[in-house]
Amino acid sequence: MAGPPAPPAHAAPSVTIRESARLAPVNTLALADPVREEQWQLEELNATTAWRTSTGRGVVVAVIDSGVDGSHPDLAGQVLPGLDLVTPDGADGPDPVGHGTTVAGLIAGRADDDRGVVGLAPDARILPVRVLDDENRYDDAMIVAKGVRWAVDNGARVINLSLGGGGDSPALAAALDYAFARDVVVVACTGNLATSNSPKVWYPAREPGVLAVAGLDRNSQNLWSGSITGHQTVLSAPATALYGARTNGGYWRVQGTSFAAPLVAATAALVRARYPHLSAGDVVNRLITTARDLGPTGRDDRFGYGLVDPVAALTTDVPSVGRNPLDDNDSPGVVGFGPAPGAGRDTRAAAAGQGGDPFGYNPTQPRWSARPAGQADDSAPERLWTGLALFVALVTGAALMVRRFRQSRR
Repeated sequence: MAGPPAPPAHAAPSVTIRESARLAPVNTLALADPVREEQWQLEELNATTAWRTSTGRGVVVAVIDSGVDGSHPDLAGQVLPGLDLVTPDGADGPDPVGHGTTVAGLIAGRADDDRGVVGLAPDARILPVRVLDDENRYDDAMIVAKGVRWAVDNGARVINLSLGGGGDSPALAAALDYAFARDVVVVACTGNLATSNSPKVWYPAREPGVLAVAGLDRNSQNLWSGSITGHQTVLSAPATALYGARTNGGYWRVQGTSFAAPLVAATAALVRARYPHLSAGDVVNRLITTARDLGPTGRDDRFGYGLVDPVAALTTDVPSVGRNPLDDNDSPGVVGFGPAPGAGRDTRAAAAGQGGDPFGYNPTQPRWSARPAGQADDSAPERLWTGLALFVALVTGAALMVRRFRQSRR
């Protein structure tokens, strides 16, 4: 993972994920079939061929966003009970903005008829977590971090983060460590120039281990002019002229890297359904090694490894790598707020003065060892010397007892 982040999470700047798109409403009834016909990304990504192998069945994808309207006809039955961290009483409704509903539809819109939006992984299930307010913003990355942790604990195998900002966050970094340790694939958008004060890739997309997704225009050989990109970019996906499900049963045309990321998250869901025993690291590796190369040969700062390719990701013979090739593993790998496989105290949270528990939780479970599997136990020499000392003490004591016994007989 990344080195010491700054500023601390509680000081994270106000962040917006508002797209630069003109979100144009579409009449639901009159244009239902054209909505399906306008989903050019499905043809570009060869979705019908991919669906012969996998539809994402059995995989839960967390959409950490503005909420999800599960009553939308294209999402009915696809959305699991979720969490609202903005208005826990649900006063704002399931998705007052519509952004998260659009993201969810691109991932898991139903494919059981010829009307409306169909997702790239139509049999996946959506786990909604609301962290964005009614202005499509969050002011503190802590709320996103809590959402990530909750999603992991409630069965997410893939997490989509179509949000971000300029400042790093120790708490969110810790939550991402937690997700990686629990074998979860994390996808995030690289950001949009129109809503950024800086041209650098948004956080958390630039966190090592995350699949950072830039946006392409309708000619997928070209980067969308509004997409932020940089050396942290990992993959690219369609981001313009996309029709999406909207709150209250409607549709609209959208653009932005927020809508490219869910196409990669959906591809991860397809792979996880097809290969349920693959580790998250192997899923990530499969996606980057099978991407359709764009621009200069190999990974580059504009397109990353290239256009995500669901068919190749599902059918290509890719050797196992075990670990996430995007993660630099600089930290012990986990967090100070509860046990996870290979978990230990989060050093970055401690450095930020957060006492090792960026969420304020007080788990009763013991912390796990931070030692990676297969690594030598650094405490072994200490145990050896302790054993030798004990052996010497026992031998010395026995010798003294024998000597005193002989003296008493004399």
